[in-house]
Amino acid sequence: MTTSDFRAQFLLEPGITFLNHGSFGACPRPVFEEYQRLQLELEQQPVRFLGREFRDRMAQARADLAAYLGADADDLVYVPNATTGLNIVAKSLNLQAGDEVLTTDHEYGALDRTWTFVCRKAGARIVRAPVRVPIESVEEVVEGIWSHVTDRTRVLFLSHITSPTALILPIEPLIARARDAGILSIIDGAHAPGQIPLDLTALGADVYAGNCHKWMLAPKGAAFLHVRQAVQSRIEPLVVSWGWESEHPGPSRFVDHHEWTGTRDISAFLTVPAAIRFMADNDWWTVAARCRQMLFEHHANLLAVTGGTGLSPATPTWLAQMAAFEIATDDPQAFQKRLHDEHHVEVPIVRWNERSLLRVSVNAYNRPDDLDTVARAFASTRSF
Repeated sequence: MTTSDFRAQFLLEPGITFLNHGSFGACPRPVFEEYQRLQLELEQQPVRFLGREFRDRMAQARADLAAYLGADADDLVYVPNATTGLNIVAKSLNLQAGDEVLTTDHEYGALDRTWTFVCRKAGARIVRAPVRVPIESVEEVVEGIWSHVTDRTRVLFLSHITSPTALILPIEPLIARARDAGILSIIDGAHAPGQIPLDLTALGADVYAGNCHKWMLAPKGAAFLHVRQAVQSRIEPLVVSWGWESEHPGPSRFVDHHEWTGTRDISAFLTVPAAIRFMADNDWWTVAARCRQMLFEHHANLLAVTGGTGLSPATPTWLAQMAAFEIATDDPQAFQKRLHDEHHVEVPIVRWNERSLLRVSVNAYNRPDDLDTVARAFASTRSF
C-alpha cells in the first residue's frame, strides 16, 4: 500500500500536515469501523455485552494483545491509558519515609506528577538522574542512571521511549540490574507498542504499561498494564468492585481484581485485535522501517532549519518514528498555534529542562513533503 493509500485509510482532517501521531495516535478506518460496530452492539444488547459475554470477550482481547506483546494473557489487563495503569501501581506501593524512587529528567509530566504525589504522601524522595544530551553512548546513559542508586532506592521508573525528547532509553540492562538489586522496575511504555517490537517476557520488567491508542492504531481509551506474576500480589485495584474476592474467580486473581471496575464502554479494548490484524495485514514493521528511514533522511535538514544540535545520533538505537529538535522560543504554545493556524501544520512544541522542543512524528500516512513542509513553516515562523 502506498502512502496515498494509507492516507485514505485514516480519518485525519484534510489539508493538515499531521506530524503529531505521538500525542493521541490516529485510528485507521477499518479499525474505527469495528470500534463503532462494537459500540452499536453494546447499545443494542448491553446485558449480553457487559454481562453474559464480558469475560469471554475480554479474555480473547487480552489473549490477542498478549500474543502481540510476547506476554501471558493472565499477566495483563486493559486500562484506559498508560497513565492510569501506572497510577494503579504507584498508589499500591508501600513506600516509607526516606525511600527513593529513581527516574530520569526525561519523563512524561503526568507521571512525574504521579510520583511527586505518591512520594510526598509517603515522605519518600524522587531522584531524577540527569540524562545529558546530546547522548553519546548506551554505556554512558546506563552508568549515569545507575550511579544514582543508593541503599534507599526502592523503585526504578523509566520511559521506554521518552515523551518530550523522543529517545529510546536502554532499559534492558537497567531492568536486569534492578532485579539483581531487589529494586522494583516500572516502565512507562506509552510510546513503544507498535513503534518498536516488544517481548515483555524477555524484557523482564516488573511492571510495564503501554498505550494501544498511539502507535498500535487502536481507538482512544485502549491501553494495558502488564505485571510480572511474582509482583502481582503487591498491586491493589484502583477501583474495588466485584472482582475483589470474586464469587466466580478466573484463572488470574490479578485479572479478577483489575478487569471489572463497573459499567463502562469496553469497545476500545475489544477493538485492539482488529488493530493488530490491520498491522499484520499491512506488514507494519516494514511500514515502520520506512517511516523511520524517512525521518532519518530529513533529520539533518530539520536540525539545520531549527539551528540546534541533535539530542542523539539519528540511528535506530535512539530513535524510532519520532525525533525532537531544540528551537528558540519562550512561548511554545503560541509558536505551535502559529504553525497550525498559518501553515496548517500539526506538530507539538513542549518545554523540557528550560528548553523548547519541536517533536516530529512520522507514520504511514506521512510523505517526505510533510517533513519539507514543517521545515519551511518553521523557517518562516521562527522569528516569532
